[in-house]
Order: sequence, then C-alpha cells, then structure tokens
Amino acid sequence: MRLLYTQKCNARCHSESLEYPGEQMNKDQILEWLKIDDQEELEKLWRQSNEIRRANVGEEVHLRGLIEVSNYCARDCGYCGIRVGNQDVCRYRMSADEIMDCVRMAVNFEYGSVVLQAGEDYGITRDWLCDIIARIKHTSNLAITLSLGERAEGDLAAWRQAGADRYLLRFETSNRELYDRIHPPLPGGVSDRFEILRSLREMGYEVGSGIMVGIPGQSYDDLANDILLFKEYDIDMIGIGPYIPHPGTPLGMAADQHLPPAGEQVPGTELMTCKVVALTRILCPLINIPSTTALATINRAEGRAHGLSRGANIVMPNLTPKKYRELYEIYPAKASCNENADESNSRIKHGIIAMGRIIGAGRGDSANKKTRTA
Repeated sequence: MRLLYTQKCNARCHSESLEYPGEQMNKDQILEWLKIDDQEELEKLWRQSNEIRRANVGEEVHLRGLIEVSNYCARDCGYCGIRVGNQDVCRYRMSADEIMDCVRMAVNFEYGSVVLQAGEDYGITRDWLCDIIARIKHTSNLAITLSLGERAEGDLAAWRQAGADRYLLRFETSNRELYDRIHPPLPGGVSDRFEILRSLREMGYEVGSGIMVGIPGQSYDDLANDILLFKEYDIDMIGIGPYIPHPGTPLGMAADQHLPPAGEQVPGTELMTCKVVALTRILCPLINIPSTTALATINRAEGRAHGLSRGANIVMPNLTPKKYRELYEIYPAKASCNENADESNSRIKHGIIAMGRIIGAGRGDSANKKTRTA
C-alpha cells in the first residue's frame, strides 16, 4: 500500500536508546519490540517514546471533554456492551439542553474541545446535530470532535459544514477476517472504514482512528500491521486501548474461539497497550495520542500516567451526567463511572501536574494535520 505521507521525526535517538530511528522502523523490528519483556530493554523504549513526544508535541496534555450523548446503537458488534442485541441495556439519548450543559462545563474547566460520542444511533439525525454543533460554536471557542460510527457521507459533510472539526472512527484491527467477525455489517451493507477515513480527510476533518489491543483472535502480526497502517494512512489522532471483555457479548462469552496459533495471541494487558502507544509515537511523532479510559480502567492507580509517560499527550475527562455514565457500558467497570464531572476534572488535572506535565491551553489541534496542510 502506498504511503500517503511520511513525517520525519525531529528528535534524534540517544546512543543508549533504540538502535534505529523510528521513521525507519520496519515490521520485523516492531514485532521484536512487541514480544520483548525484558525490563531494561523496555525502559529504552519508554525513554525514546517520551523523548520523541517531548520534542514534537511538547509537555502539554490537552483535555477533551467527553460527552456520551447516546447509548443507542444499530450495530451488533461482538465485543460491545451497548450492541443492539443486548436487551439488558437501559437506553438513553441526551437532550440538546443536557449536551449544552456539558459544553458549559467544558468551558468553565478551560478545556479546548469536546467529544460528542455515541453508538451508531440513527436517532441522532443530520439536522438535530447540525443545530447542536452550531450552538456550541456560537457560545464557545471549543473544537468539536464527533465519534458516531459509520454515518452516511451526506451526514458527515453536513456536520463538517456546520462546524465540526474532528471525526474519530476506530478501525479496531487491520485483519479483515477478524474485523468482519467482530463487526457484523448492517443488512445489505459493507463496512469499509478505511474508505470512510479517506472521505473524512477530503472533507477537511482532523481524522482520528485507533485499535483495541488483545482482541481474541488478534495475532502479533496483525498488531504490527495495525501500527504500520497508522503511519500509512497519516492519521492525525490515534486511540489505543486494551480489549476489556464484556460478559454480555458473544466475544466475552466465547473468547477461546478462532484464536491464532499458540503463542501468537496478543494479550490485552497494560504492558502491551503501552508498547503500542510507545511504538506509535516513535513512528508517528506529530500525532495526538490519548491515554485512554480503558487503560485507566485496567490500572486505576497508574494506567493513565503510564500512557502519558510513554508517548500520550491527550486525556478525555468525562463530562457525561452521572446518571448516564453507567449506562454507556461498552465494557464493564469503566474508570470514572462513580465520579461526577467536577471530581473527574480535579483528579485528572492534579495527576497531570504531579507528573510535571502542563495542562494544555487552546484547542490542541494535531501538529500532524498542521504540517500536512501547511
């Protein structure tokens, strides 16, 4: 596949760190790092990714207020707790006024952007969301990220025209067979998320994507291909989180089916997730990488800090009203479910400052997109 764009890394490798510059790392070298467990060697990886993060996107950690606007979903994905086939979910869809209340909190907390996230909910209509986007733009300087699944091109174009700045659509895995197994298409439809990502870029969106680490059936070879695709498709923001099983899903109930050969199944651990974060930062120096809620969920004490110290520069505090948080259960026991927005905001900011990092000011636009369009 043709490389759309290759960004040269500004940071130079220290002699005690990696033996090759990140932009020249090939698949065999990525595979080697994914399988290394030696602590001294891994410290080199953490140090290199942190140096490259500092040199290219700085010490700022930008905060993006997450608003989980709806847990309705038309899809029946095999890993997701809010899939349409889960009859035990209490469904909700936030009102426009409830969303605007969250937006006002984001402004008061001095965040640079908000993320409107939902299942693939066709009750979120084109015009309804255009109105909300216009209201946010009229009352604030916030950047707006949408994460609403695979929507029609007309919807995506209208939301961009209304003022949406970014769109997040995770491709989850580059293994097509595995993707089709965990992401059944809608009746009569075919899913091509890479084509949608291309369309989003052409519309002028800042494009985000990402993967799960440790999906049952995901091999090390698959994961190395995923990391290389981040660079090939020139993604502006990459979300990387561990697979966390949900007991009410087909994948959660039958994880031992369709596994790769012995020793090739990727573990959904904090360590493996941090390796992918670090390698992604090294290959794609200018992108935005969040330290995800899923990472904070599997290690509540240090998961988010580990992500930030190994290449990440974004955190998404949850602004969703507390009464809805537990209902947006993609996976169980999600971090911050028992907090309100004030508590989440305070805890996250204190944690960032305690690391010696800086709370980011402004929108936190991707340096990768700025460089590409300059």
